[in-house]
Amino acid sequence: MSGQAYDPLADQRSPDGPEFDVFTAGTVFLDIVFTGLQAMPAAGTEVWADGMGSCPGGIANLAIASSRLGLRTSMAAAFGDDDYADFNWRILSEQESVDLSRSRRFQRWHSPVTVSMAVNRDRSMVTHGHPPPMAATEMIGRPPRSSAVIVPLSVEEPLGGGDTGTWADLAHKDGALIFADVGWDPSETWSPTLLDQLAVCHAFMPNAVEAMAYTGTETPREALYEIADRVPLAVVTDGANGAMAIDSTTGEEAYVPALRVTALDPTGAGDVFGAGMVLGTLSGWPLADRLAFAGVCSALAVQQFGGSLAAPGWGDIADWWHDVRAAAGTSGAYIASLARRYAFLDKLVPTVPVGAVRRAAATMSRHADVGAGTTPHEPE
Repeated sequence: MSGQAYDPLADQRSPDGPEFDVFTAGTVFLDIVFTGLQAMPAAGTEVWADGMGSCPGGIANLAIASSRLGLRTSMAAAFGDDDYADFNWRILSEQESVDLSRSRRFQRWHSPVTVSMAVNRDRSMVTHGHPPPMAATEMIGRPPRSSAVIVPLSVEEPLGGGDTGTWADLAHKDGALIFADVGWDPSETWSPTLLDQLAVCHAFMPNAVEAMAYTGTETPREALYEIADRVPLAVVTDGANGAMAIDSTTGEEAYVPALRVTALDPTGAGDVFGAGMVLGTLSGWPLADRLAFAGVCSALAVQQFGGSLAAPGWGDIADWWHDVRAAAGTSGAYIASLARRYAFLDKLVPTVPVGAVRRAAATMSRHADVGAGTTPHEPE
């Protein structure tokens, strides 16, 4: 991991505490990102991209986002024996300090690959891959003791399976809080029975489209109230409209608007937001502060291209906050509102080391130019 590590949970740690703050599992892709395209290539033609980056993707987005925020992170995934897998493993374990002790290498299994092409603030993707050689629960066995696990609701490996449950159920029995999300339903049936798995979850963090579809409601707020009847912590993200949440354990309800930023690439933004919510929850922050922190992490990420490459570290967050404070009082009402909303960062940023982790620049070619020409910590 580049830079000096910062541990936001240092005051809460004890010798008999969990080994990890976050454990998660899923599929790791090699993401190849082309940026600066003026248009998609027509049939039979070739176009040149202004920028290119390579980075671990898929579940690696979440693992890297968590680790860069100072959470002790462990991840389980299948890795092949090809050069793509070597690269992903090295970046995750050596550069990003993600524990891979529950991951496995499989011979003659091709690493999944995604090529993403960014055109006019939108993106198109092509993916090639094969099913993992082994189910996650079989591969992991008993997961390491962790404060939280982050897992998608799944038909294939449903949560709440009793004595022979999933790896997440086993982690829950060992005291972990389950933070759940959900992916897009390609069949668009949006079966509400999927939400029955929330009975064992502490938090559910869908986006607005997913939340409304699964709850059969017409607005994100109505969906939030439906979800809040199922889990202690209900969170609904709504893109440029911000995020809202209800925490029944504290009696709090909060809404935080999104920051005004130029969104270049939304890849991994939800993972970054989720990592911020987990950190805030483990830290015991007020709900509004958790939403605001997760929101600024996501906003910093979408201003850069490249999925996991774009996940901010504490150095990036400190840079942004210093810029906001310096501009407050001279740059209008919006910046003044940010200074008020994020005043809680004054308690955190002064303790962040000067050399704290910032966005990585590693690719297969050793140098990334996916962020060339952008300013990583603009306050607006």
